[in-house]
Amino acid sequence: MKKKIKNLFVPSIIIIPSLLIYMFIPMDKGSYNLEPDTRLLNGKEEYLNKPGGLADSSKTNILWLIVDDLSIADTDLYTDGPVHVPNLIRLAKRGVKFTNAYVSSPVCSPSRASILTGRYNQRFGFEHQLHERYLSNRIEYYAFKYLIDSYPWEPQYQTEVPDEQVIAEMGLPLSEISLAEIVKKQGYSSAYIGKWHVGKLESNSPLAFGFNEFYGFMASHSLYVPEGTPGFTDQKIPEDFTDEYIWEGQREGLHAIRKNGQEISESRYLTDAITDEAIEFISKNNDNPFYCVAAYNAPHTPLQAPDEYVNEFAGVEDPYKRVHYAMIKSLDDNIGRLLDYLDETGLAQNTLVMFISDNGGAEYNLTTDNGDYQGGKITNFEGGVKVPMLMSWPGVIPENSTYDQLTHATDLFMTSANAAGASLSGDRIYDGANLLESVLKAQPAHEYVFFQMGDNRAVRNARWKLTWNEDNGDSSLYFIKEDPFEFTDRYAEKPPVIDSLVAAFKEWSALNRSAAWPSMIYYHYTDVNGKEHYFDE
Repeated sequence: MKKKIKNLFVPSIIIIPSLLIYMFIPMDKGSYNLEPDTRLLNGKEEYLNKPGGLADSSKTNILWLIVDDLSIADTDLYTDGPVHVPNLIRLAKRGVKFTNAYVSSPVCSPSRASILTGRYNQRFGFEHQLHERYLSNRIEYYAFKYLIDSYPWEPQYQTEVPDEQVIAEMGLPLSEISLAEIVKKQGYSSAYIGKWHVGKLESNSPLAFGFNEFYGFMASHSLYVPEGTPGFTDQKIPEDFTDEYIWEGQREGLHAIRKNGQEISESRYLTDAITDEAIEFISKNNDNPFYCVAAYNAPHTPLQAPDEYVNEFAGVEDPYKRVHYAMIKSLDDNIGRLLDYLDETGLAQNTLVMFISDNGGAEYNLTTDNGDYQGGKITNFEGGVKVPMLMSWPGVIPENSTYDQLTHATDLFMTSANAAGASLSGDRIYDGANLLESVLKAQPAHEYVFFQMGDNRAVRNARWKLTWNEDNGDSSLYFIKEDPFEFTDRYAEKPPVIDSLVAAFKEWSALNRSAAWPSMIYYHYTDVNGKEHYFDE
């Protein structure tokens, strides 16, 4: 008996330490780099060095209103949603409401990168969300997977991750050209106000991409007011795994409020402050053409709203939805303030206003259910990628009109560049359409829209939408024209349709760049038919 115990002891003193060493060995950090495309970098330099136009007060002003995680079903703009938004309705009545508008990604930062450049974010490797850290070893992975209740989130097992320098430098490549850089050549002044979230360093901040002024924050979120501010409701969501992280950032580091590169103290409610700063910038450019991006972080978490707005929804029993609705109402009032300013100063007649949400509502944080739309933020279902979108230009765009054909977030860029009379660099693919032309001529803006994030892919045309996962083969096909909520999977019935959509996707993706950094987490979603899907973030 003693001999058997001794025989067991010998291998155990070898195996256990070896296993512990294996579990704590850091992940490989050698293969990721963010070197920009030299050809495009040189092309950008050549383009920017060419002479442009001169400042002229008759040139069209451009105002972009980008909001954060606003579901198409959260308001009464499209449906009988729970929040009345008279100012968004007012904007829609001034111009055109798009009923089939899509973003290029169902998460914030890749989507915003696409909006800012007029190009699918996959063209330049900005495929995944910006992450602030990755799992450093296997013990972290197994602890996260088995000891932390994180559902519907699940860590990805990875053998290599970016190093600290790559994590810090993730963002919009310097080889990309922003609309600010393009219209600056036409004599425009420009400001980016609000949530940036496409870079972490000053070297890829708004000021590095041609904007003359920047007020806002670099991260995915920031506190709307310092926590505990009297007169405001702070509502945390214990059931949401991500909410603790959301509050943890406070207003420190990337979450700090900055003005032109300097951290500042800010006591105003952030939605109000973004409007104030936008109006201040526009007021300084009443006699010059301007391009202003008011990039609201509302109604993204953390849930914080002025008590007066929360009280408007006192009859809403769910505390998360109550504050969420209050944030949307505040957002709508602030958009109204901007529209009022344009009217009062006479600028409205010469200002192109474009409004869009960066992705659909985040069902996982229990603030929205996206109405009848499947999925939500992170997913390629309609709830994640179909968004509210509006455009107004009095005297140019017919009032109170509707455009039902496919439109895309990259169209903001192309439409605005055309309105400014700017020519574009010929060294790269631009994916947007000039919606002025599409709307006025009642012609299609896009034959297809495409989606890719990690192993998840999707493609949509006017009639059909195909989604699939390259890793596990999970595939669905919807006759989206008559099944807009993706209730009935027709995948087994239509092989020729699938072949055609896959062929279109392959032609598009062949011109894309590989992901510049990896995902780190999966999001699980169970559809209306009980089928479970997972998505990379």
